[in-house]
Amino acid sequence: MEKYRNEELKRLVSESLRERPNSYIIQQLFDQFPTTAELMDVSEQQLISIKGISMGKARQLTAMLKLAKTLTVPTYEQTTIRNPKDAFALLEPDFRFLTKEHFTCLFLNTKNKVIFKEVISIGSLNTAIVHPREVFRAAIKRCSASLICAHNHPSGDPAPSLEDINLTERLVNAGEIIGIEVLDHVIIGGNQYYSLKERGHM
Repeated sequence: MEKYRNEELKRLVSESLRERPNSYIIQQLFDQFPTTAELMDVSEQQLISIKGISMGKARQLTAMLKLAKTLTVPTYEQTTIRNPKDAFALLEPDFRFLTKEHFTCLFLNTKNKVIFKEVISIGSLNTAIVHPREVFRAAIKRCSASLICAHNHPSGDPAPSLEDINLTERLVNAGEIIGIEVLDHVIIGGNQYYSLKERGHM
Protein backbone atom coordinates (compact mmCIF):
# COMPACT_ATOMS: atom_id res chain seq x y z
CA MET A 1 0.00 0.00 0.00
CA GLU A 2 2.85 2.40 0.88
CA LYS A 3 4.49 1.73 -2.50
CA TYR A 4 1.19 2.40 -4.27
CA ARG A 5 0.72 5.66 -2.42
CA ASN A 6 4.27 6.73 -3.24
CA GLU A 7 3.80 6.00 -6.95
CA GLU A 8 0.57 7.99 -7.03
CA LEU A 9 2.15 10.79 -5.04
CA LYS A 10 5.19 10.81 -7.33
CA ARG A 11 2.88 11.32 -10.30
CA LEU A 12 1.10 14.23 -8.58
CA VAL A 13 4.38 15.81 -7.49
CA SER A 14 5.85 15.46 -11.00
CA GLU A 15 2.81 17.14 -12.53
CA SER A 16 2.86 19.89 -9.92
CA LEU A 17 6.54 20.67 -10.56
CA ARG A 18 6.24 19.99 -14.31
CA GLU A 19 9.07 17.48 -14.12
CA ARG A 20 9.44 13.95 -15.49
CA PRO A 21 8.87 11.25 -12.81
CA ASN A 22 12.46 10.06 -13.30
CA SER A 23 14.04 13.52 -13.33
CA TYR A 24 16.87 14.49 -10.96
CA ILE A 25 14.65 16.78 -8.89
CA ILE A 26 11.96 14.14 -8.35
CA GLN A 27 14.54 11.48 -7.49
CA GLN A 28 16.24 13.77 -4.98
CA LEU A 29 12.91 14.69 -3.45
CA PHE A 30 11.85 11.08 -2.91
CA ASP A 31 15.32 10.06 -1.73
CA GLN A 32 15.18 12.68 1.03
CA PHE A 33 11.51 12.02 1.87
CA PRO A 34 10.98 8.33 1.03
CA THR A 35 7.64 7.76 2.78
CA THR A 36 4.27 9.35 2.19
CA ALA A 37 4.14 10.63 5.78
CA GLU A 38 7.53 12.36 5.48
CA LEU A 39 6.63 14.02 2.18
CA MET A 40 3.22 15.16 3.45
CA ASP A 41 4.96 16.83 6.41
CA VAL A 42 7.63 18.62 4.36
CA SER A 43 8.20 22.37 4.72
CA GLU A 44 9.05 24.97 2.10
CA GLN A 45 12.50 25.44 3.66
CA GLN A 46 13.23 21.72 3.32
CA LEU A 47 12.10 21.77 -0.30
CA ILE A 48 14.28 24.69 -1.39
CA SER A 49 17.34 22.86 -0.03
CA ILE A 50 16.97 20.54 -3.04
CA LYS A 51 18.80 21.81 -6.11
CA GLY A 52 16.33 22.93 -8.75
CA ILE A 53 13.40 23.69 -6.42
CA SER A 54 12.83 27.42 -6.11
CA MET A 55 10.67 29.09 -3.45
CA GLY A 56 7.91 29.40 -6.05
CA LYS A 57 7.98 25.69 -6.79
CA ALA A 58 8.18 24.89 -3.08
CA ARG A 59 5.03 26.93 -2.39
CA GLN A 60 3.26 25.31 -5.31
CA LEU A 61 4.18 21.84 -4.08
CA THR A 62 3.20 22.43 -0.45
CA ALA A 63 -0.14 23.82 -1.63
CA MET A 64 -0.72 20.67 -3.70
CA LEU A 65 0.19 18.42 -0.75
CA LYS A 66 -2.16 20.35 1.51
CA LEU A 67 -4.95 19.87 -1.02
CA ALA A 68 -4.14 16.15 -1.28
CA LYS A 69 -4.49 15.84 2.49
CA THR A 70 -7.82 17.65 2.43
CA LEU A 71 -9.23 15.44 -0.31
CA THR A 72 -8.44 12.26 1.65
CA VAL A 73 -10.36 13.43 4.73
CA PRO A 74 -14.07 12.49 4.66
CA THR A 75 -16.85 14.73 5.90
CA TYR A 76 -17.97 13.74 9.35
CA GLU A 77 -21.07 15.79 10.10
CA GLN A 78 -23.97 13.59 11.22
CA THR A 79 -21.96 10.39 10.76
CA THR A 80 -23.28 7.69 13.07
CA ILE A 81 -20.69 5.82 15.11
CA ARG A 82 -21.94 2.29 15.87
CA ASN A 83 -18.63 0.61 16.67
CA PRO A 84 -14.87 1.25 16.74
CA LYS A 85 -14.60 0.31 13.07
CA ASP A 86 -16.80 3.31 12.22
CA ALA A 87 -14.53 5.58 14.28
CA PHE A 88 -11.48 4.11 12.55
CA ALA A 89 -12.96 4.67 9.08
CA LEU A 90 -13.69 8.29 9.94
CA LEU A 91 -10.38 9.12 11.60
CA GLU A 92 -7.75 7.03 9.80
CA PRO A 93 -7.44 9.50 6.87
CA ASP A 94 -6.78 12.29 9.41
CA PHE A 95 -3.99 10.32 11.06
CA ARG A 96 -2.52 8.65 7.97
CA PHE A 97 0.28 11.12 7.23
CA LEU A 98 1.01 12.41 10.74
CA THR A 99 4.48 12.05 12.23
CA LYS A 100 3.45 13.17 15.75
CA GLU A 101 0.76 11.86 18.06
CA HIS A 102 -2.56 13.71 17.82
CA PHE A 103 -5.28 13.20 20.43
CA THR A 104 -8.69 13.73 18.84
CA CYS A 105 -12.23 13.48 20.18
CA LEU A 106 -15.48 12.73 18.39
CA PHE A 107 -18.34 14.44 20.20
CA LEU A 108 -21.67 12.66 19.77
CA ASN A 109 -25.34 13.45 20.33
CA THR A 110 -27.87 11.13 21.98
CA LYS A 111 -28.17 9.09 18.75
CA ASN A 112 -24.41 8.60 18.45
CA LYS A 113 -24.14 10.99 15.52
CA VAL A 114 -20.96 13.07 15.32
CA ILE A 115 -21.68 16.71 16.07
CA PHE A 116 -18.04 17.81 16.12
CA LYS A 117 -14.52 16.50 15.75
CA GLU A 118 -11.66 18.26 17.50
CA VAL A 119 -7.92 17.81 17.96
CA ILE A 120 -7.39 18.22 21.70
CA SER A 121 -3.63 17.80 21.87
CA ILE A 122 -0.57 17.36 19.65
CA GLY A 123 2.41 15.60 21.18
CA SER A 124 5.77 14.24 20.12
CA LEU A 125 6.74 11.18 18.10
CA ASN A 126 5.39 8.83 20.76
CA THR A 127 3.49 10.92 23.31
CA ALA A 128 0.28 12.93 23.17
CA ILE A 129 -0.11 14.77 26.47
CA VAL A 130 -3.74 15.44 27.33
CA HIS A 131 -5.64 16.25 30.51
CA PRO A 132 -9.27 15.23 31.18
CA ARG A 133 -10.24 18.87 31.77
CA GLU A 134 -9.30 19.73 28.16
CA VAL A 135 -11.41 16.85 26.84
CA PHE A 136 -14.50 17.66 28.90
CA ARG A 137 -14.23 21.42 28.46
CA ALA A 138 -14.57 20.77 24.71
CA ALA A 139 -17.34 18.19 25.27
CA ILE A 140 -19.41 20.58 27.39
CA LYS A 141 -18.89 23.40 24.89
CA ARG A 142 -20.30 21.13 22.14
CA CYS A 143 -23.25 19.96 24.30
CA SER A 144 -22.12 16.37 23.83
CA ALA A 145 -24.08 13.39 25.16
CA SER A 146 -21.03 11.14 24.82
CA LEU A 147 -17.62 11.06 23.20
CA ILE A 148 -15.01 8.80 21.65
CA CYS A 149 -11.32 9.47 22.17
CA ALA A 150 -8.74 8.52 19.59
CA HIS A 151 -5.09 9.04 18.94
CA ASN A 152 -2.49 7.80 16.50
CA HIS A 153 0.74 5.87 16.97
CA PRO A 154 3.13 7.05 14.23
CA SER A 155 5.21 3.91 14.86
CA GLY A 156 2.44 1.92 13.16
CA ASP A 157 1.75 -0.27 16.21
CA PRO A 158 -1.70 0.55 17.66
CA ALA A 159 -1.18 -1.43 20.89
CA PRO A 160 -1.74 0.82 23.94
CA SER A 161 0.97 1.83 26.35
CA LEU A 162 0.42 1.77 30.10
CA GLU A 163 0.00 5.56 29.92
CA ASP A 164 -2.77 5.13 27.32
CA ILE A 165 -4.62 2.69 29.58
CA ASN A 166 -4.23 4.91 32.65
CA LEU A 167 -5.42 7.99 30.75
CA THR A 168 -8.47 6.10 29.51
CA GLU A 169 -9.37 5.14 33.09
CA ARG A 170 -9.09 8.77 34.20
CA LEU A 171 -11.27 9.93 31.32
CA VAL A 172 -13.94 7.32 32.04
CA ASN A 173 -14.01 8.28 35.73
CA ALA A 174 -14.22 11.99 34.93
CA GLY A 175 -17.01 11.32 32.43
CA GLU A 176 -19.05 9.47 35.05
CA ILE A 177 -18.82 12.45 37.39
CA ILE A 178 -19.67 15.02 34.72
CA GLY A 179 -22.36 12.92 33.03
CA ILE A 180 -20.76 12.58 29.59
CA GLU A 181 -19.96 8.95 28.79
CA VAL A 182 -16.63 8.00 27.23
CA LEU A 183 -17.71 5.26 24.81
CA ASP A 184 -14.27 4.16 23.64
CA HIS A 185 -10.63 5.07 23.18
CA VAL A 186 -9.42 4.01 19.75
CA ILE A 187 -5.72 3.94 18.89
CA ILE A 188 -4.81 4.00 15.20
CA GLY A 189 -1.52 2.98 13.62
CA GLY A 190 -0.33 1.21 10.49
CA ASN A 191 -3.82 1.12 8.96
CA GLN A 192 -5.03 -0.83 12.02
CA TYR A 193 -6.90 0.10 15.18
CA TYR A 194 -7.02 -1.00 18.79
CA SER A 195 -10.25 -0.43 20.71
CA LEU A 196 -9.71 -0.27 24.45
CA LYS A 197 -13.44 -0.92 24.90
CA GLU A 198 -13.35 -4.08 22.78
CA ARG A 199 -10.19 -5.32 24.51
CA GLY A 200 -11.68 -4.98 27.99
CA HIS A 201 -9.73 -1.96 29.25
CA MET A 202 -12.90 0.04 29.90
